[in-house]
Amino acid sequence: MKHLFFTQKNTFLTLLILISSVFSFAQNTQEFKGKILDKDTSKPLSLADLTVNNSNISTVTNNEGEFILKVPEDLLNNSVSISYLGYKKLDVALSEFKTTNTKIYLEQAATVLAEIDLVVPKDARTLVNKTLSLKGENYFSENIFMTGFYRETIKKRNKNASLSEAVVTINKQSYTSNRNDGITLIKARKNTDYSRLDTIALKLQGGPFSSLYTDVIKYPKFIFTDDNMDDYNFSFDRSTQIDNRLVYVVNFQQNQNVLSPMYSGKLYIDATTYALTSAVYSLNVENREEASKLFVRKKPRRAKVYPTEASYRVNYKTKNGKWYFGYSNILLTFKVNWKNRLFNSRYTLQSEMAITDWNIDENLLSNEDTKRLRPTSILQDQASGFSDPNFWGEYNIIEPEKSIESAIKKISKNLKKV
Repeated sequence: MKHLFFTQKNTFLTLLILISSVFSFAQNTQEFKGKILDKDTSKPLSLADLTVNNSNISTVTNNEGEFILKVPEDLLNNSVSISYLGYKKLDVALSEFKTTNTKIYLEQAATVLAEIDLVVPKDARTLVNKTLSLKGENYFSENIFMTGFYRETIKKRNKNASLSEAVVTINKQSYTSNRNDGITLIKARKNTDYSRLDTIALKLQGGPFSSLYTDVIKYPKFIFTDDNMDDYNFSFDRSTQIDNRLVYVVNFQQNQNVLSPMYSGKLYIDATTYALTSAVYSLNVENREEASKLFVRKKPRRAKVYPTEASYRVNYKTKNGKWYFGYSNILLTFKVNWKNRLFNSRYTLQSEMAITDWNIDENLLSNEDTKRLRPTSILQDQASGFSDPNFWGEYNIIEPEKSIESAIKKISKNLKKV
């Protein structure tokens, strides 16, 4: 069985290949900042989607519900569509946005359980098979060119050891094609404190390609294959809504008699088209030895390395009746136990990628000088970008959370001292 991020096409924490970027980008845009909240509880809604109507420009909220959205001047008369799983879709005119501190409240979607129960298919596994078989009808059948923002953080215990951010262009291959997606780097910055990393001890998978491999529809072989479907148990959970549409929720987990590490999680499937709208899943890491083999290729003999958590999320968006990859989040946690050491080392790698724009014509996206990435590439250390408050220019990014914002400020202060 193949697993996510475990082939030789993965990127690693250690310095394998250095990538440099050349960049400059400018157009007239206006920036809006704000927060998406639950109407009843005022709870921040993380990973809410914001899309400028009549365009492909979009962003997502961070874990604190905050967003930053940069809109070209010729689109300022448009409205923004805001959606979140289990909530009513909301359209808000850009004229109603403040440039800072805009607060938008979403209302939970009421669901009538009796009506939902009547339309739920009887067999969850059959529904999953149907979803996977309909990728040609439900997802883009031509190549599209995407602009994405990627962020990766690595922590040793609770202290930041590395922060990487990049704007990339993705050559997203047709969902009916067997060709893999490609990535070119437009702009990036990275800062790493190597004194906090046991780089010889552990190779952690990371990089923009890992985000693409969470696309269950494009790369189903990493989770579901014809050979392993019998090893899973599928069942229905309570249905929900997204964009005012009914969504089936399917739970899946490996059968108890299966010993090799497999996945468990939830699949959110549109009730009308049977398209996968999102998926949240984790790898079973109870079998430490087997789980470790899937992640760790090289380590010192005096160290034992094993994952304690491996969680993934992928969200899809829709345009003109076709769905496409929109967002990915990965969380990997490892422990390194050293022989004759009193304390072990704990590493956490978290990465996310959000698609902020796309077009079928590659020439309509950025005209920047770019560098094509290989799946084995890593971003070069380029800390100077953290001292420039306007580093990203007109590109849309995911608003930094408070902890990341604090790390950026700390890096900037250290750069000023040099």
